[in-house]
Amino acid sequence: MTETALITATALMGLSAGLFATFSYVVMPGLRRASDAAFVDSMRGINVAILNPVFALTFGGPFFVGLLALVLGWDDASRPWVIAGLVLYVVGAYVITFAVNVPMNDALEAGEGSAASLREAFEDRWTRWNHVRSVLITAALVCLVVGVLKV
Repeated sequence: MTETALITATALMGLSAGLFATFSYVVMPGLRRASDAAFVDSMRGINVAILNPVFALTFGGPFFVGLLALVLGWDDASRPWVIAGLVLYVVGAYVITFAVNVPMNDALEAGEGSAASLREAFEDRWTRWNHVRSVLITAALVCLVVGVLKV
């Protein structure tokens, strides 16, 4: 059961790392080429579309299934790696998302004024913090992979 939970947490972590990384190397560079109005409209649409059950599983699953793996195999050699992965994930996925990216998404949604001014207040800072999320969540994935190898 411990192995199954840890492998599942690792797979979910991979999906989460891929999602955030895709924004860093595909979505945001693609939107950089769009007009200001298209950028703002696209980000507003993405912010609505991402709130779905698959995203909820991808966003919450790595942490909760990772915790389950810890509970089931507390004395396991994988424990320090799983703990490190979960800490990196909490900082990368939850702390940064809820402290930086979600408030920026909300401000973009509620924002009034020109598309250019909304974009200017949003794009570079949001993208920079998404890069940080991507690196931390990818590092968390590496930790869980090492944890799987230790089982």
